[in-house]
Parts: sequence; structure tokens; C-alpha cells
Amino acid sequence: MRVRTDDEVYRVDAVWLGPPKATFPWRARYVAWGVGIVVFLLVTALQRQLGFGFDFINTGWGFVITIALTRFICTRISHERPLSSVTAMWVRELTAPRETTSGRGGAASAARIRVNRERPRRRVTSKKGAKRASDATRSQQQPRTQQPGPDRRKKEVRGVRTPA
Repeated sequence: MRVRTDDEVYRVDAVWLGPPKATFPWRARYVAWGVGIVVFLLVTALQRQLGFGFDFINTGWGFVITIALTRFICTRISHERPLSSVTAMWVRELTAPRETTSGRGGAASAARIRVNRERPRRRVTSKKGAKRASDATRSQQQPRTQQPGPDRRKKEVRGVRTPA
């Protein structure tokens, strides 16, 4: 059993073959004629803007460019994808937000880095911490001389063991 689809309805294009008994040697849909006229006007306006004159050669090249562009445009449109939806898609593609590819700012420099003479200290929260903080500030004001002694060698520094 063969199932027939409704595609045959869309195979018939709305085409104008030309005047009766003097048809054109090509088939063109009505939409192609409309697109072609608009494209030809745009191509000739562009030619005038570029400084080409309105003579036989330039007009002929205008027709050739128009036919090429019209064929390109009409291959993209069909009864399922009309010209209005293709135009709307093209406009949305051009106006869509894009990701910024250029970086912000310039080369990295240390000009804006603040440098203090003193190291930052913890805030004092207890009496014991207050005593340590006052001892630390006193030691910064009056540097003590280091005295080598047996207590210094036995002291372990975090993560480093000294031989006893």
C-alpha cells in the first residue's frame, strides 16, 4: 500500500512564464521577480555611489550581479520558509548581542598596589592577645639583640626540626 503525502500541492510553483505564446526560456517564481527588482535597484544605486556611469556595460554587469544575488536569495526561501521569516532571522542575527572579545584595561602594572611599611596585625580580642600585641609594638620600637643560647637551638620552628 502506498501512502500519498500532501507535498504534491507544494511542487507546483506560482511562476510567470511570460506573455501568452511568447514565454520566457526560464522559470521564475513571483517572489523571485520581486526580489530581483529590489536587488537590481540596490545594485544600480551601489554602482552609482561607487562612481560607475549608467552605460551599457555597467548596466549589463548590474543585471549579472542581480541574477546571481537573486538566485542565491531564492535558494534560501521556500513555501516552508518564506522571505519574511528569512529577513527577520537575518535582522535578528545582525542585531543579536555578541560576546566581547577584547580585554578591558591595558598592561598589568604595580602602580596601584598600596604598600605599607608595617605588616598587618590581627585584631586583639582577649587580654592575652592584648599583651602580645603590646609586646609586638614595643619590640618594633626597640629592636632587641639576639643572643645565641641553648634555648634558641632547641626551639622548633613550624614544620622544620633542628638537630638537638
